[in-house]
Amino acid sequence: MTVSGEGSAEVTRTFEGERPRLRRIAARILDDEAEADDVVQQAWIRLHGADAAAIGNLPGWLTTVTTRLCLDVLRARRAAPQADVGEDGRPVDCEGRLRLEDGDPAHAAVSADDVGAALRVVLGALTPAERVAFVLHDSFGFDFPAIGRILDCTPATARKRASRARSRLGQATCPGAVAPESAVTPTDWEIVDAFLAAAREGEFARLLALLAPDATVTADADAVATGTPARLDGREAVAAMFDGAAKSALPVFVEGRPGAAWFLRGRPRVAFDFTIVRGRVLGIEFRAEASVLGGLTRRAGGVRRTRSRKGGTDRTAGP
Repeated sequence: MTVSGEGSAEVTRTFEGERPRLRRIAARILDDEAEADDVVQQAWIRLHGADAAAIGNLPGWLTTVTTRLCLDVLRARRAAPQADVGEDGRPVDCEGRLRLEDGDPAHAAVSADDVGAALRVVLGALTPAERVAFVLHDSFGFDFPAIGRILDCTPATARKRASRARSRLGQATCPGAVAPESAVTPTDWEIVDAFLAAAREGEFARLLALLAPDATVTADADAVATGTPARLDGREAVAAMFDGAAKSALPVFVEGRPGAAWFLRGRPRVAFDFTIVRGRVLGIEFRAEASVLGGLTRRAGGVRRTRSRKGGTDRTAGP
């Protein structure tokens, strides 16, 4: 490190404080926990070789470096283009929409009644820049000028890339493909996951931005018996309740809708049933009825099996 002594220790402390946030960004962009760890470690190596004293905004610098390293990983993943492909390198129909044909992985994912897998397939079809713009804006609340600086483009171009990504995700099931009954728009689960991330990190302003002005929290009798409030009204009250909370909540489907649940010793205790209207959280209902908890299914973004970097064995990765 070009900064020595006390300065070097301060830089190290700053990096370690930023590591969890950087890892969340990398994991969401790459959808791979092991690769996210590698990218964050590479960011540390880059910092180790940089003139840290000349970096005015170290968290911002680390975010830019980490995201650009993610871009390199995404670009390395892309396969060679085939006939009748769009700019993302995947088959498209005459109107430029993703074509889901028999034998295509996207078709298989949609037909398999596995919403999480289908969305991951479509995310993989986005261009690296579209994927980064979409994830940074919709999941982490980055503004478009900041995304433009990371992607080395104008804010208008960054906005266009995020919008194009959102549109393509919304077309995950093209005409002719059979969508599962439990299918939800990607926007909904992105909002739920962004809300949970903001809650865990104590990002009060971000919580307010994700909540509708007249947002409410309600609860069924079983949930109230566990200690949840029976009702809260207004986004300030709801944001205050979740600020720094939900650390034990994991992503689930609640009756086919994207939500979360508080788990204790591996068992769900209370489900968070979200109502999303026009891109904001309008309501959260705490539900603890046995029939509701028994019907929960885990969804992508929670604990899942990933490939270890050592020996190719499986390991369990957290949210």
